[in-house]
Amino acid sequence: MSLLSVIVPCYNEEQNVADFYHELVKNDAFFRENEIDMELLYIDDGSRDKTVEEVKKLRELDERVHLVSFSRNFGKEAAMYAGLKKSHGDYVVIMDVDLQDPPSLLPQMFGYLKEGYDSVATRRVSRKGEPPVRSFFARLFYRLMKKISKTEIMDGARDYRLMTRQMVDAILAMEEYNRFTKGIFGWVGFQTKWIEYENVERVKGETKWNFWKLFIYSLDGIAAFSTVPLMIASLMGVLFCLFAFVFIIFIIVRKILFGDPVAGWPSLVCIISLASGVQLFCLGIVGQYLAKTYMEVKKRPIYLVKEEI
Repeated sequence: MSLLSVIVPCYNEEQNVADFYHELVKNDAFFRENEIDMELLYIDDGSRDKTVEEVKKLRELDERVHLVSFSRNFGKEAAMYAGLKKSHGDYVVIMDVDLQDPPSLLPQMFGYLKEGYDSVATRRVSRKGEPPVRSFFARLFYRLMKKISKTEIMDGARDYRLMTRQMVDAILAMEEYNRFTKGIFGWVGFQTKWIEYENVERVKGETKWNFWKLFIYSLDGIAAFSTVPLMIASLMGVLFCLFAFVFIIFIIVRKILFGDPVAGWPSLVCIISLASGVQLFCLGIVGQYLAKTYMEVKKRPIYLVKEEI
């Protein structure tokens, strides 16, 4: 028997814990036919509702259910990393508990693994149900990452991915504190098959990802897998130095030829404000990379476990 580890990050998802379990076990017949045993790892990311209690109820009914509960909210990236660390399976799959990652795709995904792929990943071909502004910026982020990063990050990619143990071990070898898993999946390589499906709206509860959190998450991804912003900051510094040099020559020539005094303090204020803004913008870019380096050097644990069953 081979073992499948199902990793399910949860944060305030008491309404979805049982529903997800019942949808997942609909694949039990397929698992038995293919001699696959299963362990279900609910990773509680410091929930403040009854998520832990709901998982414990399932544990009483099915010993395949396991619980890892954090001491506080460390974020989904930490929850996925903890799940990978705790998994023992020959195959590992990461899924969202809100059923936006359909468990019914698992048989098809295993079929591709048998063809020789190292992982089977999913991507949404539509963003039905999302606010238009959020969808626009999401697509803009993926286009930007394609241009500034050498790591493949697919537009519409979900964290829903079935992997072999070899690929999981490669991911666990990357012990960085600032984690951007979508980039890590692409960076480690391995042969990946992409499955496309229509967007599925969450069954119950509300999403924990608002626009601001997604924006911060996108900045983490850019800083983690591209140094192009640092190059842009340097380039802008050079351009403004050239502009200043040309402007000085222009003023000197104007004074010699026409003898006009240097006038126009409003334009001078605008130029100073623009230059100052660009300087602060470039300093902010450098600060982002410095902050990430600072957190890596501190060597803090990615998560802390409060309870484990």
